Amino acid sequence: MDIALIGGHGKVALLAAPLLVEAGHTVHSVIRNPEHAGEVEATGATAVLADIETLDERGWDELLRGKDAVVWTAGAGGGDPERTRAVDHDAAVASMDAAERVGATRYVMVSYFGASLDHGVPEDNSFHTYAEAKARADEHLRGTGLNWTILGPSGLTLEEPTGRIDTAASESGTVSRGNVARTIVAALAEPASVGRFVTYNDGEQEIGEAFASLSR
Repeated sequence: MDIALIGGHGKVALLAAPLLVEAGHTVHSVIRNPEHAGEVEATGATAVLADIETLDERGWDELLRGKDAVVWTAGAGGGDPERTRAVDHDAAVASMDAAERVGATRYVMVSYFGASLDHGVPEDNSFHTYAEAKARADEHLRGTGLNWTILGPSGLTLEEPTGRIDTAASESGTVSRGNVARTIVAALAEPASVGRFVTYNDGEQEIGEAFASLSR
């Protein structure tokens, strides 16, 4: 597939891009800072410059036209509530709507383990804006006609990837960013992941097997 990888200079994206290329996909990594192009292209991806916070409808259509899939790994990183809403909700929703318009029918969203409209995070908690933005973006994705998968990794670490996860856990733990990168590849390869919100920690089940088991 020809994939638009949104948030192309993020830690997960930089780990996912070479795996996607190795799997035979063409990867266009979307970045805002031209100084990051070299690092991105070292992964085998093509760097595409675009500011997802300011793209209008036409800009999004141009960015995603001709793509088979969109992988969303972008995030504002917390802190500024206004920017969190702009990136984690507004830009994410704009990308989904554009994907529908131009026929980029496969969409993989990297969300987080506890993402839900019933997230329960108090309004006076600094995490509230992020929790609300992600939940509403995920809900919008569910309402589209796209072939979507929402990935819900738990707390992210920089540990070496094991290639093994636990999709049956009822509580959030931790998962390496390298394993998250591998779940992106697995989701794209596994039709049974379409229409699923897959939550996971690091665990004992091989990632490909974990995704294949979704059809059982």
